[in-house]
Amino acid sequence: MEETPSALGYRMPAEWEKHEATWIGWPHNKTDWPGKFAPIPWVFGEMARTISQGEIVRIIAVPDVQRQANNVLKRIGVDLKMVEFFNYPTNRGWTRDFGPIFVKKTDPKTEVAIVRFRFTAWARYPDWKKDDAVPPKAAKKLGVKLLPAKIGEKDFVLEGGSVDVNGTGTVLTTEECLLDTKVQVRNPGFGKAEVDRALQDHLGVTNVLWLGNGIGGDDTHGHIDDTCRFVKRDTVVLIQESDVNDINYKPLHENRERLEGMRLEDGSKIQVVPLPMPAPLLIDGIRLPASYANFYISNAAVIVPTFNDPNDRKALGILSELITDRPVVGIHAVDLVYGFGTLHCLTQQQPAR
Repeated sequence: MEETPSALGYRMPAEWEKHEATWIGWPHNKTDWPGKFAPIPWVFGEMARTISQGEIVRIIAVPDVQRQANNVLKRIGVDLKMVEFFNYPTNRGWTRDFGPIFVKKTDPKTEVAIVRFRFTAWARYPDWKKDDAVPPKAAKKLGVKLLPAKIGEKDFVLEGGSVDVNGTGTVLTTEECLLDTKVQVRNPGFGKAEVDRALQDHLGVTNVLWLGNGIGGDDTHGHIDDTCRFVKRDTVVLIQESDVNDINYKPLHENRERLEGMRLEDGSKIQVVPLPMPAPLLIDGIRLPASYANFYISNAAVIVPTFNDPNDRKALGILSELITDRPVVGIHAVDLVYGFGTLHCLTQQQPAR
């Protein structure tokens, strides 16, 4: 395909590159946090308060939800001049996965576009069509190109939380999420070669690195953003579990072994920094995907989920040593993670033009 985003000169910037805005979908679906919804808008408010100190916060919300959001934002002192609302109906608020995924090119001029990946609610839930309709609406509103994502003649299904890029040609993902042929299958009938090509064509990368499984309790079935994240072009943090009896110990150890043999797009080794896990969090006996890797790098700060755990301080310290050009801020996420996701899952960056 000659007209792929990559062929046209686009690439997905690294998350630490300058943003014009961050997109979030204001929470409204109480079934995502059964019995726990009341504190959730306030956590979103704290996210917006921190992010808006360095960039616009673009909030997806229908009018009734917008009024609720405005009330929260005003009460906690958010500068509403840094907030824009987009009146789009949604099924849920996990904007990382259904929201617009932006790419950027600088030759012959700087230009931002949205790649039209399809969203099918992690191949798990039946209600997704409102979420899937958001990227075309955003492209029209912003006046940017909408670039179709295809594998051959078929639409390519991809969630933002399943990939992480270093901005210079390498993308991380997991086999559990994108290659499983029996559980939560996003792109039936396509194997590694087809998915490699699709990621290269649409994210502007040349180097696809495949880890094995993600962490337990993740109902996305293996998203990389709970497991391993770039913090610099050549450096990743990798979640590690010290308890040999924990369900996460073996898959995370295997991921570390894989990374030791992997190389970046220029052939150089990857610097791998271990990031601890909090103690297991459960609801009704079900493991929740509590992970410090689900941080979000905004212009003003790195916001990191915390879990009232002794390892909170260790994780914040490690990230502060690695990311030194902006503060690292913890945001309480015990309530959020009952929805099976936290800060990175709820945010999507729009690169500066």
